[in-house]
This record gives sequence, C-alpha cells and structure tokens, in this order.
Amino acid sequence: MVKLGIEFVPQQKLDKIIAYIKEAEENNFDFAWITDHYNNRNTYVTLALAAVQTQKIRIGTGVTNPFLVNPAVTASSIASIHEVSNGRAIMGIGAGDSTTLKQLGVEWSKPLTAVKETITIVKKLWAGETVEYDGEVFKIKNARLNFKNKFGAIPVYVGAQGPKMLELAASIGDGVLINASHPIDMEPATTKLKEELHTNGDPKEFDIAAYTSFSLADTEEEARKLAAPVVTFIVAATPAIVLERHEIAEADANAIRELLGKGKIPQAFAAVTDEMIDAFSISGTKQMVTEKMIDLKEIGVSQLVVGSPIADDKSKAIKTIGNEILPSLEE
Repeated sequence: MVKLGIEFVPQQKLDKIIAYIKEAEENNFDFAWITDHYNNRNTYVTLALAAVQTQKIRIGTGVTNPFLVNPAVTASSIASIHEVSNGRAIMGIGAGDSTTLKQLGVEWSKPLTAVKETITIVKKLWAGETVEYDGEVFKIKNARLNFKNKFGAIPVYVGAQGPKMLELAASIGDGVLINASHPIDMEPATTKLKEELHTNGDPKEFDIAAYTSFSLADTEEEARKLAAPVVTFIVAATPAIVLERHEIAEADANAIRELLGKGKIPQAFAAVTDEMIDAFSISGTKQMVTEKMIDLKEIGVSQLVVGSPIADDKSKAIKTIGNEILPSLEE
C-alpha cells in the first residue's frame, strides 16, 4: 500500500501550517515533513505544535542537516518531539544546502561522512547510551540524554540522490527521501536502493519516498503557472547530468541561474519552460497528477510526498488527494 506524505515550509504563520497538518491527518495522509532552514520559522517549534494538535500522523524534519546543529542537540530535539507526540516522530536528514550554509559561514565539508556520523550518534543517544565517539567530523565525549525514549524506535530517513548517499540510506536508514518528481530520475534510484538492500541481506521494511514538487489545479495551465517559481530554483540547482537526462539544455539552465544571481526573480520564473516543469514537478489536473503518481508507484516508490507549491487552495487539494486520488493509487 502506498503511503502519502506532505511537506510544509514554515514561511506562513504557524497556526496556518498546523491547520494544514491537521487537515492532512483527517484526510488519510500518513506523514507530515517540515523543512529545516534558518530563514523560516523553527522546525522544532512547528513539530512540537503539530505533535500536541494531532493524534495519528507521523511528523518529522524534511530534512535537517548535520552542520548547523550538533548531533546531540538534534537527538534531544527529535526525542522530545517523539515524547510529546506519543511516538510519532521521524528524522529526515540530508547533506544540507551548500549555498545556504555558505551564507552563514559554515563549511560544507565531508557531507556523506557528516550524515553517517550524525545518524550513528543520534541512534546511540536514543538507545540510552553514554556516547564516546571519535569521528572524522564529530567528536563526542561522555554525552548522554537525561531522559529515556519510552515510545519505541525513531525511524531515520536519509535525503539522498547520489549513489553514495543512496548506499548509506540503504545501509543504516529506515527510508529515503529522494528529491525527484519524474520516473526517469526515480527509477535508477529505486533500482540502486533495491540492489543495496539485497546485497545487505536486510529483510527490514524500507520506505522509498519521492519528495515531489507538486502542483494541482483545475487546468494544466494554472498548475504549470503555480509550479514555475518552485521549478525555477530546482533547475538552478540541478547538475548537468540530470538536465541532460531530460534533454534540457545547460545553456537554458545557466540563463535561469544568471537571472537569479542578478536578483531578476520574475524574469527567472518566466524563463522556465514546459519541459522543465514536466521534468521537475508533478503538475496538472487531478487526472494528470494521478497518472504521474501511479507511474512513480509502479517503479517502486512506497511513499509519495506532496511538496511545494501543492495548490492555491491547499485545504481543497489535501481533501482531493487524500479522498479522491489515494484510492486510485491503491487499486
């Protein structure tokens, strides 16, 4: 059975975000993922509010990174959310955005190692251990949490795209969050993950989540218009090999990067093509997005995360996805 997730960026006031999460819970969504960027409202404040105002939906970071906060602080924060939610916390962790980290004077060094060490440390702390850890990135001496986890294991999802991070996810994660909306990007990732899980001989249930840019509207044109701003930034951050896979010219992507660099945001949005929107989002009418979601499910995706922008009317979209689209995915 495919699971439904939804992503929220806490740019809006938190009462609105929490209202959406409650609606998602009421309309058959399984997961709510909250992005973690310094320039938005705090992820853990958002998750704490969600924890006390919901009953079933799993909630977590989508995703945090190992560079801005020490792993012990992350462990304490996630464990606290797990406690106040009665065992519904999850941790999504990835390498972080090098551009954002650079803004803050933080060195983006050894991201794969940093993610691996963070996961190792937090799991030890959650298990009640006193941690002595001498890693390449982190040095932990005699650290422990002064409260116990009484609500069971906390699942860890790794934000991954490249082969090495996918390998890491399969080896020590409970799931993976892949920033992709198109089968030709997801298929090699799902194949790689299944090979790694088979090699590891691990019988565990492993959740492969497509972390999509999603845009639902009454018409295809409206959906594309809504998706264009999000796709602009996706294109700007997409490596050449992925652009080539979608037959998108590097020169077109560079033009968008240049406009963004000059602060010409509306012009950058206007430079996004239909081909880019098709490649990097699930956009369209209810029938169109349903077909695209089914395509992802059929290549092995077990969780479909509905990410920004979602829709102009998010409440209506949540109801439509949870009650009208989900049954089609489960057939």
